[in-house]
Amino acid sequence: MIFNGEMVRAILDGRKTQTRRPANPSTANLLDLQGQYPHKKYNISCPFGAVGNRIWVRETFQGPLIPEDELSEFLGANLDKFESPAYCEYAADGGPRPEYVDADDNTRHGWRPAIHMPRWASRITLEITGVRAERLQAITLGDICKEIGCGLYDFRPATYGFQVWEELWKSIYGEENWQDNPWVWAIEFKVVPNVPANSTGSGLR
Repeated sequence: MIFNGEMVRAILDGRKTQTRRPANPSTANLLDLQGQYPHKKYNISCPFGAVGNRIWVRETFQGPLIPEDELSEFLGANLDKFESPAYCEYAADGGPRPEYVDADDNTRHGWRPAIHMPRWASRITLEITGVRAERLQAITLGDICKEIGCGLYDFRPATYGFQVWEELWKSIYGEENWQDNPWVWAIEFKVVPNVPANSTGSGLR
């Protein structure tokens, strides 16, 4: 699951404990039907997982970055050792763009987009503690705080919190999506010890 730098910092600080992601159209249709025919049971499940499942976080990064004194070991094809968060840098930490050598042996400076992060480079594992489907604009002020990583008293007046949430959603998904008030998955989570990339049987997604 991808998070931007600001949200990664909020997760690491323990301020962000919820995220909302749009439901796909077929799921949204089933949720509409469930509301119209509550006596019927529809097979609706969250694609991001259920309570107890774990999610690995993708963020902007660079790596593996090999220290000069370990370069000979890396060139000796001991690659598994270096496929680790210990050999990565992360944009959310606020450091400068790291220096690296590309496939053509050119020295460059820059980050790799979160979407290209491999599993081994992820440093954050989340465990789902709650999941539900709801309309986007049904969010409470308390949940807005858990989404964006702030306190209730950061909003004066309280209605400002709803404005902040609206503008944040629009910046990601657009004005039309906000106006549609779509179904979303509200996912609650906690940070747990990072799961190794080769872990199996852990419910990791």
